[in-house]
Amino acid sequence: MTAARKSRSSGNWWTVYGGPLLLGVLSIAGLLTALLSEGAGRYFSWIAVGAPVAIAAWFFARRKRA
Repeated sequence: MTAARKSRSSGNWWTVYGGPLLLGVLSIAGLLTALLSEGAGRYFSWIAVGAPVAIAAWFFARRKRA
């Protein structure tokens, strides 16, 4: 493996898996909040559960235009 190729691949783990992991944690937090809280927690749960859908729709719309 050349030095240039090694430097490109090192530290690339977070850039590949960071977004999906954050969306997964946000979704789990939203689902738990929906089950366990009342009041303001319900608004957070709607936002947290709806965020992956909104992000997927945004990327899909962006891909369609290009």
